[in-house]
Amino acid sequence: MRNRLLAALLTILAPAASADEGMWLLTHPPTAAIEAAYGFEPSAEWLGRMQRAAVRFETGGSGSLVSPNGLVMTNHHVGSDMLAKLSSPSRDLLSTGFLASSPEQELKCPDLELRVLISITDVTDRINSASSATDPAQAADARRRTIADIEAEATKSAGLVCDVVTLYQGGMYHLYCYKSYTDVRLVFAPEQDIAFFGGDTDNFEFPRFNLDCCFFRVYENGRPASTPDHLSWSPNGAAENELIFIFGHPGSTRRALTAEHLTFMRDVDHPLRLSNLWRAEIKLAEFAGRSASNALLAREDSFGFANGRKAYTGQLAGLHDSTTFGAKIRAQRQLRAAIDADPDLSALTAGAFAQIAQAQQANANLFPRKYTLERIARCGVLSQAALHIVRLRDELPKPNNERLPEYSDAALDATYLSLYSPEPVHDELEAVRLGIALGFFVERFGADDPIAARLLAGRSPMDRARDLVTATNIKNPADRKKAVDAPADAPTSTDPLLAFASDLDKALRRVTNAFEDSVEALETQAYSRIARAKFKLRGTSEYPDATFTLRLTYGKVTGLQDQGTQVPAFTNIGGTFSRYEDRKGQTGFALPDSWLKARNTLALETPFNFVCTADIIGGNSGSPVVNASGQVVGLVFDGNIHSLTGSFVYDAAKNRAVAVDSRGMLEALKTVYKADALIAELRGSPK
Repeated sequence: MRNRLLAALLTILAPAASADEGMWLLTHPPTAAIEAAYGFEPSAEWLGRMQRAAVRFETGGSGSLVSPNGLVMTNHHVGSDMLAKLSSPSRDLLSTGFLASSPEQELKCPDLELRVLISITDVTDRINSASSATDPAQAADARRRTIADIEAEATKSAGLVCDVVTLYQGGMYHLYCYKSYTDVRLVFAPEQDIAFFGGDTDNFEFPRFNLDCCFFRVYENGRPASTPDHLSWSPNGAAENELIFIFGHPGSTRRALTAEHLTFMRDVDHPLRLSNLWRAEIKLAEFAGRSASNALLAREDSFGFANGRKAYTGQLAGLHDSTTFGAKIRAQRQLRAAIDADPDLSALTAGAFAQIAQAQQANANLFPRKYTLERIARCGVLSQAALHIVRLRDELPKPNNERLPEYSDAALDATYLSLYSPEPVHDELEAVRLGIALGFFVERFGADDPIAARLLAGRSPMDRARDLVTATNIKNPADRKKAVDAPADAPTSTDPLLAFASDLDKALRRVTNAFEDSVEALETQAYSRIARAKFKLRGTSEYPDATFTLRLTYGKVTGLQDQGTQVPAFTNIGGTFSRYEDRKGQTGFALPDSWLKARNTLALETPFNFVCTADIIGGNSGSPVVNASGQVVGLVFDGNIHSLTGSFVYDAAKNRAVAVDSRGMLEALKTVYKADALIAELRGSPK
């Protein structure tokens, strides 16, 4: 089944996208294609309104403004890290859910930032002019400096958070300026049992029966923010074969990579990531199995590892299909033939494909060490905080355009928000996180590796992790700030975790600098030249790979044929209870008491979940599904199993985005949760 999908549809470099394919820039929407296929032409005003209603969760995910008073809709699984941080031993919000019956009861999130895109400016010419050196490393250094200057200038002049976004692998650069909200409060979340009903078994599958929704509110100056550009709510939900749109922030796709680059992904990148995920999932399960309190602490990490493992397994299965590369090579040959037929394009791209292949040879040597060191740096609250402290002390004295991106003037507020979060620190969880990451590095490179020996200091990975977590003095925000503000000549060696982070930083900088010079710089220069050639051949009729920035996707609500069976587009609330009875007692198929008690009063025929052909990927979670009137008809929370290869291909016949129907959400809010005030606000008449 998956073989046929990839054989037929992996035409990543083909001149035109297939029906409903594409994660489109709002500055270059496929207006003509939408009008031709569906008879609807989205206007610039309509697109602008959708843009200003879309929300990006900086923790990873999407959302939307759904009332004039700052109400934000997203997925439960996008908000679950906040639910965990807002929980306590006596109040587990993931288990019990939460509903604020008044604004005073809304819970302030400790470190959540939401962004709304305000403006987009093309800065390609300025960046290309500044980075025209023929040497890739010199060009990359000039490019980084120029990007930092542009971001700093824009942030200062606009009073917004401004990022330069690399598009088409370096063929185009846009400056995105966002309004940032850091006072974000929880309004409603259902119990995790219904938000993730079916657990790992049903994850990336359909039919589904999930209330994977969550509502927050953004505040300004201590009051709910005024958000006139918000989405209205459709009480009628979606209809079979109806045109729908999704506005969200897809994380990353690799559809424009060369065959040589995909070979690296298949043989080096994905196997290493999967090895880490499998190992971490098992190790964390051992920790969780020791006690009920451990199981609660490990719950969010366990979900993340399992979700990532399933996603990468699906992607790697696609990459292992031999027809994938046959189709890829044919498409690449077609592109190169078109380039070779034009002397100007041939000169522009001379050596570019060979340069990408050369970069992958270097990448194969550098990536394993870089990836495993990054896992140590990002494995927990304390590890990340320690590295931030070490790097802030090193980076802040430098000129803005010479700093690492996370410590530029434009990014500092976000870095500080994370570093000074009042999120509770659990020593036992921090130790197991760090121990797992250290163990993976040592198993990969051996205990005699100089970096491993330095980081372990003669201890086993888990014992070293416990030593560091127990002895560190940066467990609360005040102590972290004190460490950042310490005099430049103050030693970090007095805190063992900061000393460890200093050693880790040195190792990471060495491998990262080598990666940037011998891989990233070559890739960016070569892909940029290929992209410019494609622009001259095809204009901007192709969409760029996803970059966790706002994109438009579209399609229709429709089911699919799967292994000879017709899968309907919709499930209903009644099907939830049928699934519960069929799998009763099995892991992931429990229903919360609130649903069991409401079983006889719920309108069981109400549509609950549905699928549509819109092209999505990780990062789209929490995106609104809207109709041609711009009304919310659903909420994206997953893709089906065929969408797992969506990083590389799209197939309108099989790929489906999975969403909660607006009618199912309203019925649950009304009958199960008695959330009358929230319903009134969604319908446009807040009490």
